[in-house]
Parts: sequence; structure tokens; C-alpha cells
Amino acid sequence: MTERVVLAYSGGLDTSVAIGWIAEETGAEVIAVAGDVGQGGEDMDVIRQRALDCGAVESIVADMRDEFADEFCLPALQANALYMDRYPLVSALSRPLIVKHLVTAAKYHGATMVAHGCTGKGNDQVRFEVGIGALGPDLTVLAPVRDSGMTRDKAIVFAEERGLPIQTTKKSPYSIDQNVWGRAVETGFLEDIWNSPIEDLYEYTSDPAVVRDADEVTVGFTAGVPTSIDGRPVSVLQAIEELNTRAGAQGVGRLDMVEDRLVGIKSREVYEAPGAIALITAHQELEAVTVERDLARFKRTVGQRWAELVYDGLWFSPLKRSLDAFIAESQQQVTGEIRMTLHGGRATVTGRRSDASLYDFNLATYDTGDTFDQRLAKGFVQLWGMPSKLATARDQRLAGGAPQ
Repeated sequence: MTERVVLAYSGGLDTSVAIGWIAEETGAEVIAVAGDVGQGGEDMDVIRQRALDCGAVESIVADMRDEFADEFCLPALQANALYMDRYPLVSALSRPLIVKHLVTAAKYHGATMVAHGCTGKGNDQVRFEVGIGALGPDLTVLAPVRDSGMTRDKAIVFAEERGLPIQTTKKSPYSIDQNVWGRAVETGFLEDIWNSPIEDLYEYTSDPAVVRDADEVTVGFTAGVPTSIDGRPVSVLQAIEELNTRAGAQGVGRLDMVEDRLVGIKSREVYEAPGAIALITAHQELEAVTVERDLARFKRTVGQRWAELVYDGLWFSPLKRSLDAFIAESQQQVTGEIRMTLHGGRATVTGRRSDASLYDFNLATYDTGDTFDQRLAKGFVQLWGMPSKLATARDQRLAGGAPQ
């Protein structure tokens, strides 16, 4: 029986050439698997046919949009996940979903190998291979771009010699990855970190410097899940898509950062994530209203660690699963509405309301009707400061002198 390889297929030059390359190098049949994660661009049916035309024996195109939104973007939102406090895990979230479908396809079609088109410099090689190892430990991984010397020049020659139906002459100055959660742009002139991004590289966002009318939006959450926009029921996917459009039109969600890659190098990345940034902003504010102080403090630490694990390709790790359970529990009372103004590249919170609110007006007010008993504060302050006071007195006694 001929061996089979399941290939993570994007429709681009490298993975299209990889179909024939793998077949020639291994003698195996190639099954191409592509996923719609809301990236837009080419028609998925065109991509499916291209894989067949390039020599795949089977071409699978899966609509993963709702699954991506519900099972990957939503947990990231509930964690307020921002790698290095800025990056909303655009590519890092889609990779474990693609891995899940690759391994499922491999088991269904009896494949012994799974292939990807990642280079050796990026994070995605780790995300794919660690994920495949977790879900399909018996599968062998092929990485032709990284391990077989399949440079772009060689790929172009390979495609031209075999008449593959792909564009091999026009090269974008950027490397781009995108999905419904955001868009990542790198390489080209951006590799000089002194160079400013230009407007031509943006697609999800409009120039925030252009004067336009502000857009006011109210996002409703139920137990940490976005369930309405301006009072209209929405799915998670619909919430992301609408805010991509509305926040993107106001230039919200542009990021230009030098990022610490897992492989140990620093990389300049430009991101657009209007829906993600708007939703995380709203969610953080609702948590500020509904989550108890110590839980909120600890959750910020958990969210940061969660983001690091996902960035580092450990979506399927035991620690990630355990943190998921903590985050899910923390969301039980995160229900209410947040009003924001989208304008000038920012999503600014202007209103909050929740039946689960821990904000008590009568305790917070400084006006008549205040129910906070200030007489209790004196003893509280004395007890709170006692450990520091005792430690300072001890240090002065042992030092044998008075404070300087």
C-alpha cells in the first residue's frame, strides 16, 4: 500500500510545490488540507482545485470559522491574552486548530506522515510539530522548506518545469498571515526596525489619522462570552467580524512591535487586530466591574502565562488545560454591557452596566448617603501596616542606629 502524507496547504507557492516535492522525494500520495479561518482572499474552492492540479490525490477544504471563533478566539478573549502585553495571538491561535484537522485527516485516510511549509526561523514549526506530537504521536512530520533545501528560487524552478498552476513571478514584499482574529505582516523593508510602516501594508484597518465621525458601540457579554452588539444577538464569530469592520474603519488595533520569538531571535512584526483589541478592551473593563479583587489580580498572572503557552506552541499541554479550567470558572459572573467609542485608532470605554456588578454606588460616593463607615478605616490602616512597621523597627535595632 502506498504511503500517504497529509499536508497543511495554504494555496501559496511553497505548499503547492511541496505537493510534488514530497511525492517525488518520498513516493507517497499527498492529501492537502486547507482551512478557512476567516482569512479572506482567494476563494477556497479555487485553492482546493489548485491542490489537485498540483498533484494531490485528495484536497480537503474545511470551513473552520465558527470552530476557530468558539474554541480558540473565545478562550483567548476570556484570558485577555496579549503576548508581551501587546500581541493578540493572531497566528498562534490558528495553528492548533489546523493541527487538529491535520491529525484527524491523517487518521481518516491512513496517512503515516504530516507535512507543513514552515521555515526554521519562525514559531509555527514548533506549533505544528508539538501539536502533532500531542494529538498524533505515531505520525512522522515532514518540513520540506526547513529540512529539504526547498528555497523559494528552487520552488519557482520546480513549479515552472512542471507547469504548476501557480503564480511564480510576482513576489509580495511582505510575509502575511491572517485570520478573523487579526493579520500579521513581516519581512521586506520592515526588517529594518527604523523604517516606518506604510499605509499600503494595512488591509484590516483604515488610517487612524484621517478625520471621521466616531462610532459608538455597546458590547454585551454573558458569562464572558460576547453575545450582543448594540442589543442585537450575535455569535462569537459575528461579534469579531462586526468589530473588525467597525473598529477597523476607525484604525483600531494597529500594532508595530519587536517580538521575542520562541526560537530565540527578535523579530519586527506589524499586526492589525481591530476586532480582537476592541473585544479584549471591553472584556477587561467588564471584568473590572464584576470580578473580585484577589481573583482579578491572580487572573492577570494566569492570562499572561496562558498567552505565553499558546505563543510557544503548547496549546495541548497539561498546564494550558488546567489554566483553561481556572479561566472558565473566573467567567461565571462576567455578564453585562460595555459601551465604547471607536475613534482615532482607539477603543475607549465610556460606560459599564451589569447585574453582577461589584461596584456599589453607596459605598463609592463621597456625597450625602455614603454608607461607608470611615471610622473603621483607622484600625484597618494600623493593622495593615503593622508587618512593615515591625520589620523596619527590627532592621533599625539590628543596625544599631536610627533611620537616616
